[in-house]
Amino acid sequence: MNAIQTIAARASALSAAGYFDHDSDEVVPSPCVSVCRMSADGSLCEGCFRSIAEIRAWSMADDATRRAIWVRLLERAGAPVPARLQSAEQP
Repeated sequence: MNAIQTIAARASALSAAGYFDHDSDEVVPSPCVSVCRMSADGSLCEGCFRSIAEIRAWSMADDATRRAIWVRLLERAGAPVPARLQSAEQP
């Protein structure tokens, strides 16, 4: 499985479990897939497709911001964005 398939599968599983629902009591999980390696140009993690700024911001981000990060990283990866995330508000 390549990195795009891995992040797409994680997003799909989390969406199916309800983690991206706006009324969920669960914290939006990190997209980290334990492949913590930056691209050659240093712009994105090769495992989760987040930027350094997004990785740094994650721990202090609210759920709306986390959902927005998920949308951006999936779009960057060219992976499908689950319907539950498509309406995520951009902070």
